[in-house]
Amino acid sequence: MSVDPNAPTQGGFPVPPRAGGPPRAHPARYLVPALVAAAVAVGLGAYGKVHDPEGTAFNLAGFSSTGAVKSWLATTALGFAVLQVVSALMVYGKLPGPSWSGVLHRWSGRVAFLVAVPVAVHCLYAFGYQTTTPRVLWHSALGCFFFGAFSAKMLLLRVERLPGWLLPVVGGLVFAVLTVVWWTSALWFFRTFGVST
Repeated sequence: MSVDPNAPTQGGFPVPPRAGGPPRAHPARYLVPALVAAAVAVGLGAYGKVHDPEGTAFNLAGFSSTGAVKSWLATTALGFAVLQVVSALMVYGKLPGPSWSGVLHRWSGRVAFLVAVPVAVHCLYAFGYQTTTPRVLWHSALGCFFFGAFSAKMLLLRVERLPGWLLPVVGGLVFAVLTVVWWTSALWFFRTFGVST
């Protein structure tokens, strides 16, 4: 038997390669991201439920109402999320793209998240967790779920040897939930009050 002198060793003896490919991450490593996701989602929902709604949290000059500010910020976040999905497809080789697709993917995600945070803060502070209508219930529940799922995705990025399908599935889930959150808020606002600033 020939031994590769550059092979990693353990205790001074060469470690033979594993049959079936590289070792996989232990399933317990997924427990922490799942628990953090649940804690974030439940924590946001609990805060929103016990907090006395203030009616408004912020307004920006140039906008006619807080609802318009939130709707345009949410639409901006969704636009960057779409850019992140397209750039992810480039990174995974499903679409042709430039060499800097990875940078585009990371920065579009960061911008989408940073734009979504003031919207979430306003929702929680101004309205809290509400269940008055089915639309509002879905918006409240999925808004909390979005930030939990996003937290899990960020933690999963640090886990080594993930199955190749896991991050795309979690990323797709985050995007799908953000789309429904936008649909139950910004799209509803634009349809009800018109597209204005």
